[in-house]
Amino acid sequence: MNQLHSFDPATVNGFTVSSANIVVELRQAILRGDLVFGQKLPPERLLALQFGASRNTVREALRQLEENDLVSRRVGSGTYVIYRDTNDRDDAADATSPLELIEVRFAVEPNMTRLAVQNAGARDLERLEEALINLEKAGDDPKRFSRADEAFHLCLAECSRNPLMAWLYKQVNEVRGNTLWFEAREKILTPARIAEYNREHRQLYEAIRRREMDNALSLINDHLNDARTDLIGANGES
Repeated sequence: MNQLHSFDPATVNGFTVSSANIVVELRQAILRGDLVFGQKLPPERLLALQFGASRNTVREALRQLEENDLVSRRVGSGTYVIYRDTNDRDDAADATSPLELIEVRFAVEPNMTRLAVQNAGARDLERLEEALINLEKAGDDPKRFSRADEAFHLCLAECSRNPLMAWLYKQVNEVRGNTLWFEAREKILTPARIAEYNREHRQLYEAIRRREMDNALSLINDHLNDARTDLIGANGES
C-alpha cells in the first residue's frame, strides 16, 4: 500500500517542515482512524515528497512515532500502524476465553521462539535469564507467579528482535489479566504445577541460550500443550 487513504498532509507554504510537524500530522491521522491498525505507511521517499521534507526528517518522525507505540518499523518490510483504540482492545480482552488465548499463543509463540534462537544477543539472553530467576523466586503464590510468567514470555518475545512481535505479546498479556483467566489461574496454579512450569521454563531458556532450534521448538510446544491440558481440566471438559 503506497498511498495514505483518506489522509492529506498539511499544505506546505514555503516553510521547512520539521519532524515535529510530521509527527503531529501522522499522529492525528492515526488517532482519527484515517490510518488504521495493520496499515502499511508509504515508504520514506514518498512520505518525504508528500510532506515536502527530507528523508532524514521523515525518518526522525517515524522514530518518534515508534517510541510512542503508534507505529512499528520493520527492516526490509516497512512501517506499520500498531495503534488500536483502547475500547477495541478492552472488548477483545474481555471476550476472549483462556482456551482461545491458548490458541493464539500456539500461533505466536513457536515462531517467537524460533526468532529468539536466531536473533537474541548476549544482553537479550541476560534479560531472559533475569526474568527466569524472578519467575523461580515467585514461589507458590499464583498471583506472583502469573505476573512473573507474563514478564518471562514478554521477554522471550523481545528476544525475537521483532518489535511487532513484542507488541503483539503485550496484547496477549492484556488478555491474561481478564476475569476468566484469573479464575482459571486460581484452579490451575498449585505448587506442583508451578514447579513443573518452572522446570519447563528453565529447559526452554537453556535451549535458546545454546541455540538448539529443534529442542526449543519442541519445548515451547510441549509447554503450551501442558497449559492447554490444564485449562481443559480446570473447565471440567473432556
